[in-house]
Amino acid sequence: MRQFFRSLLPHFSAEQNSVRLINQLRQEWVACSDARLREICHTTTNLNEVIAVTAIVAARVLQQEMFDVQLQGALALANGRIAEMQTGEGKTLAAVPAIVWHAKAGQGVHVMTVNDYLSRRDALWMGGIYESLGFSTGCVQQGMSLSERKAGYACDITYATANEIGFDYLRDRLALRAEDQVHRPFAAAVIDEADSILIDEARIPLVMAGGNAEDEVLAVRVDRVVRRFQPGIHFTIGEHFRNCALTDEGIRVAEAEFRCGNLFLEQNLPLLSAVQDALHAHALLRRDIDYLVREGAIESVDEFKGRIAQERRWPAGLHTAIEAKEGVALKTQGRILGSITLQNLIALYPHVSGMTGTAATQAAELLKIYNLDVEVIPTNRPVVRVDHPDVVYRTRWEKERAVLEEIRSVHMTGRPVLIGTASVEESERLSALLRDLPHQVLNARHEEREAILIARAGERDAVTISTNMAGRGTDIRLGRGVAEIGGLHIIGTNRHEARRIDLQLRGRAGRQGDPGSSRFIVSLEDDIMVRYGEDVGRLHHTPESVQRIVEGKNLEIRLFLQKYEGSLEGQRQMLHGDREAVLHGDLPEFERLVTLRTLDEVWSDHLAEVTELRSGIQWVAWGGRDPLYEFLTRIDRMFRDMMAGLPAAIEQRIEEARSSGLDPRERGATWTYLTTDNPFGKLSDRIRKGIVRKVQTWLG
Repeated sequence: MRQFFRSLLPHFSAEQNSVRLINQLRQEWVACSDARLREICHTTTNLNEVIAVTAIVAARVLQQEMFDVQLQGALALANGRIAEMQTGEGKTLAAVPAIVWHAKAGQGVHVMTVNDYLSRRDALWMGGIYESLGFSTGCVQQGMSLSERKAGYACDITYATANEIGFDYLRDRLALRAEDQVHRPFAAAVIDEADSILIDEARIPLVMAGGNAEDEVLAVRVDRVVRRFQPGIHFTIGEHFRNCALTDEGIRVAEAEFRCGNLFLEQNLPLLSAVQDALHAHALLRRDIDYLVREGAIESVDEFKGRIAQERRWPAGLHTAIEAKEGVALKTQGRILGSITLQNLIALYPHVSGMTGTAATQAAELLKIYNLDVEVIPTNRPVVRVDHPDVVYRTRWEKERAVLEEIRSVHMTGRPVLIGTASVEESERLSALLRDLPHQVLNARHEEREAILIARAGERDAVTISTNMAGRGTDIRLGRGVAEIGGLHIIGTNRHEARRIDLQLRGRAGRQGDPGSSRFIVSLEDDIMVRYGEDVGRLHHTPESVQRIVEGKNLEIRLFLQKYEGSLEGQRQMLHGDREAVLHGDLPEFERLVTLRTLDEVWSDHLAEVTELRSGIQWVAWGGRDPLYEFLTRIDRMFRDMMAGLPAAIEQRIEEARSSGLDPRERGATWTYLTTDNPFGKLSDRIRKGIVRKVQTWLG
């Protein structure tokens, strides 16, 4: 870490000089007319001049003078870095000069936010600055029509969530007419809450699906059997609670119930998968922690934010298994037509920068994966928040009793208290225990309401219970007289796997030099302690030391998965380059439409084959071969075979379409969702029982 901060010194020195120049220009130009400032902005090629002009306009439009640290943040963003700025330091405004700098190129800038509410708020809030400088501003939201989306992306500056941009990209890749595409070529992305998008959500695949419903009755039949299984008798739970496996007794019961013979024979693969998915749903996923049941549907809870993950589904049969477990209507999974992770989406932009309150702890990962440097921007005023050491209890019951005592003790002084919990279930349990004390609960229900409530969490006597990162992007300002009695007090009831999440919670107090304090009250029965028990014991129950080890393990997993995905992403770009040429070419319309449909269907088939290969590639390790090498070699051969067969396939489809009178414009329904990548750890752990079972079968 010392080396990391030393590496920032050249940046810091150069930007200090730039800040001085910018402030000199602000003094010289402060009396210029709006028209003159607009002229300077559009004719200059000097970054310092653009930032100075934008700062003057921002003061006129918002009545807010930009601090030096905000100017420093703007310089970092304009120069393609991640700016770490603490909560309350004005990140949203700091980004505006950099956004203007990128917008001058005339190719469009995407400002990525973590939810629709922040997209709307920031586009409206900062829109007056852009308008005064002669730039158009758009906002793309869920539920918008194609024409509204197209208009939003045609603007010089477009605010939208990363997911919405990604889903529109997938839709564009399936468009049958050029005019149905909404995106321009990607140019620049400025990412708000960059750690969330680039790390926490980077591996989440965005999926475009379509086709007919599958036979999902099997999931219901399997659920009736698996819900009777008992841990230790019918199944075991693996290390860190990330996977589970049938025992011999569980296999025997399944084979007897379904009268299928050997469960591990190839013809029983759909049944085996359904059993395994049902087992995961019952043994590893918990209602009100991992997901909610609301209005007859399963809604995933984002573990990093503690709020509903919009449009997210678990992979294929697993989501159906959860629906069967909870007795809600089963939704069609459909056939995957296209998919991309946020990590690969970001790689499509020539210019990327971002801002967040916490990035330094992940600086090495951001540099290794995205080639993005992190610059830590100092605070405008010194941080005077007192961060107390952790208090560690043996049991969860003892911890919760201590949490309640601390809430009541601090509340008696009149200071506001914000309690950060790890799950919806925990927040509601604490709320029930505090029923005699007036308080608010923010737990993944509604983003806009969250923002309003979190803004009031600094008022005198306020007690707010929140899941991780609820109300992210909204400042907590202290009420009248609160600073004099000590400011906001933060209580964390769990340590997260990533230190960043804990630092974000702490950062809700002590903004802009305000007084405040924080304390984490944890137990050895908390999830991170139970999952990584061996590490806890070796490190003498030090939560932060455990977090460092977990972060290292998670980075290894992400880098490994990146290797699996890299070749497939290259294939996708190659095929879709050919598809774009067809879409914008002069072939006759009928042939062009059939060709596009054929390319889409062939790619969908390829994705299905790759998914099937990946799900079973770990088998080769048992023969002494390298699974990654085998996977990359096979998908390369599969892709070459697919491309070689395309001309004949297209000719055949054209003839079939002509003879049958098929209208190639009718594709059928499509829909989008998010899923997870390898949600339960190593596949080898999940199939080891299957290998043993097969060997036993072969030996008779």
